[in-house]
Amino acid sequence: MPDIRYVCLSDMHLGEEDSLLTNLKTASTDPDPMQPSPVMKQLVECLEYLISKNEDKKKPILILNGDILELALTTDNQAAMVFERFIELIMPHGKGLFDRIVYIPGNHDHHFWESARETQYVGYMAKVEPGKPLNIPWHTTNMFVENDPDPVRAYFLTKLVQRFPHLKDTIIPIAYPNFGLLGKDNQKCLIFHHGHFTESLYQLISTLRTLLFPDHEMPRQVWDIEAENFAWIDFFWSTMGRSGDAGQDIELIYEKMQDWEQVENLLSTLATNMAKRYDIPGWGDAMEAKLLKWLFNAVAGKIAGRERTHTARLLSQDAEKGLWAYMNGPLRQQILNELKGNMPPDVTFIFGHTHKPFQEDMNFKGYPQWVNVYNTGGWVVETVEAQPLYGGAIVLVDEDLNVTSLRMYNEAANPEGYSVGVEEAKHVGEKDNPFHRRILGLVRPSEEPWKTFSAIAARSIRIRAQNLRARINEKA
Repeated sequence: MPDIRYVCLSDMHLGEEDSLLTNLKTASTDPDPMQPSPVMKQLVECLEYLISKNEDKKKPILILNGDILELALTTDNQAAMVFERFIELIMPHGKGLFDRIVYIPGNHDHHFWESARETQYVGYMAKVEPGKPLNIPWHTTNMFVENDPDPVRAYFLTKLVQRFPHLKDTIIPIAYPNFGLLGKDNQKCLIFHHGHFTESLYQLISTLRTLLFPDHEMPRQVWDIEAENFAWIDFFWSTMGRSGDAGQDIELIYEKMQDWEQVENLLSTLATNMAKRYDIPGWGDAMEAKLLKWLFNAVAGKIAGRERTHTARLLSQDAEKGLWAYMNGPLRQQILNELKGNMPPDVTFIFGHTHKPFQEDMNFKGYPQWVNVYNTGGWVVETVEAQPLYGGAIVLVDEDLNVTSLRMYNEAANPEGYSVGVEEAKHVGEKDNPFHRRILGLVRPSEEPWKTFSAIAARSIRIRAQNLRARINEKA
């Protein structure tokens, strides 16, 4: 029978106080990173249950597909400590659930890729004789690096886990922005990408470049996309929120952007104060404030309009357009480049980023068949009211690269609305794959450990929504 060979999680946002996987102090809104959260503990119990059903007992590989540690809205040490709690649960001495971990950074943990590639470049540079030409630093890795004997390491995370004596030889390889798996005879291909490059906001510098210089086109290769936009992604989405006391204010602004009335209050205060401090000759303070408020509203509207704020659709029009553009262009080109012009007949694309899990067959251009698309959702509460499209999923893959999605939760108005399910991407007339059927038979939502997980998730989401409401209503 098919066994679990790969487990994919994304958007855990470890360390962020609104993450279900960050523990909170009793009767407090403050994080307690020294203990795992109830959701984290029960999540690992669910994974342990499924993995224990593998017949040959070969341990699977864990693929962490971006935004795992929160580097934008909390401090490094807090995110690191919560990741330690996760490692303690999944990799205890003598009883580890996984053979190894592969890390694919997203936007909120993009800085791990920057530190990894810079460390890689220092290693390369040290081997080049003085006087010899140096290559330009690399902005991406190859996609198909699973069996690379000398992979690029996630430097920070590798050093973090090696502090455990039984993990002192553990290496966490890093792939960015895409990680691929190939099946037998290259007939099947799975691609993991966090998902930020499917959203136009994360190609902002490229967009501005085309506006300023109309003869330039948007980049068509993944390495050019990253080369043009990495500084913007790293600054705004992976470092700015950690800037001391100012970083805490950035987080408050980020949270208030969930309520546009609160945003307008913030912008009005900013515009009025700037008009008083910086005088434009010939303009009165009131006119200056109006002009500044209009400008700030335009910028804030672009940022607030990112994919995760669209609650009525699984993919906004912008994200759907971006997904098709990424699949038909840069991703397809990278596959062809690395496989010497050959496109596998059976392709599956797995991403996160939107925090809205789904599975669907899509008919992209340049692929021999329908592409199975899976979104793994997320584990963070972002709104004060339950949003049914928001939730978290785990993608499971067997030895033949068959895929199924373990839908752990979707937000619901009542605790009774929480239930674990198993979903598969397919089109009309297509048969279930045997791996999906096997996992479907193992997951019984009304029994343990699934029943307890749903109860804990419902309670934890309610608490974090209440905390978020309280912070939004605080004065800036």
